[in-house]
Amino acid sequence: MFDIGFWELCLVGLISLLVIGPERLPKAARIAGFWVGKTRNMVASVKAEIKEELQAEEMRQMLRQHNPMDEVHEVLEDGKDALKEVDSAVNSVVEADKKDKPND
Repeated sequence: MFDIGFWELCLVGLISLLVIGPERLPKAARIAGFWVGKTRNMVASVKAEIKEELQAEEMRQMLRQHNPMDEVHEVLEDGKDALKEVDSAVNSVVEADKKDKPND
């Protein structure tokens, strides 16, 4: 992310040693490390939340595109069509049977 080399780190360390002083430098470094860690954790948390929200939105879009009720309606329509075919076949058999039998 940042392109900080060895000499830049040495310069920052020397300036902080001169400004803060040798007695307070370790405590300041601990505090700075603490806040850097907190910031990293916060950024990671925000990234995870954004990723979860994006995945949830993808799932919602997939459900909108692929509605399970459409499949149920399609199966029901296929069943109705098959039932109509069976009904017409039964009716044709009954009609043929009536024609074959002599009237009493």
